[in-house]
Amino acid sequence: MELRIQEIKNKIERPATEFITGGFRPQNTLEESWIGRVFAYAEGEEIPLDQDGEQMMPLLQLYLPNQPFVPELLRDTKLITVFISYNFPDTLEKMGGHWLIREYSHTEQIVIKDLKNENSYLKPFPLRSQLVPEDAPLWDGGGLEDLEANIYRQILQLEREGIINSYYDIIKHCYSTKLGGYPSFCQPGIGIGDGFGKGFEYVFQISSDGKANLNVIDSGSLMFAKNRHNGSWSLYYDFY
Repeated sequence: MELRIQEIKNKIERPATEFITGGFRPQNTLEESWIGRVFAYAEGEEIPLDQDGEQMMPLLQLYLPNQPFVPELLRDTKLITVFISYNFPDTLEKMGGHWLIREYSHTEQIVIKDLKNENSYLKPFPLRSQLVPEDAPLWDGGGLEDLEANIYRQILQLEREGIINSYYDIIKHCYSTKLGGYPSFCQPGIGIGDGFGKGFEYVFQISSDGKANLNVIDSGSLMFAKNRHNGSWSLYYDFY
């Protein structure tokens, strides 16, 4: 029985880096990650403007070289910054009008700038990280359906035999802001593959965070996927 369960877990689980908000005194160096604050910019960059000419809110800054796990699609990336409009974009809206990701493959030319959007409701906090070695997809649209077709049948058979009461007896899912793992859909989701658009693969998410005063509509998460072929980004979110 234990062997059957472990075989299923081995097929579906993925590592992730989970981010925990605050709880330590920041040093304000480039090697830190932040929510609600971006201070790393290229020389000519400022806070981006949305399609209405308003400043976006600095949402996330992730320094990747010191993270315990980084997805393969970000292996050549050293730094990511994320901005979003006060008025959220539509789901799967093209990047640029209401949200923006900036990627940096090196940090030699990065300048620390103390730029703020005075209208942002987000509270800045440094982030510490920890490895989640075994993140599993949610049952309904969380990515399980994109894996081997017989996994569903194996899990249902374990339930029929009374070995487990449900899928959630044998897996854990990280709902926090994270790199990698699986997206934390609130409603039946779009999976981890082409639901984000053809050629896009889920990479990271930013979850509602009480400390940072971030509420994605109603306790939801912003989920980001990257296109392996052209490097473009896609954004999806849902909520309760």
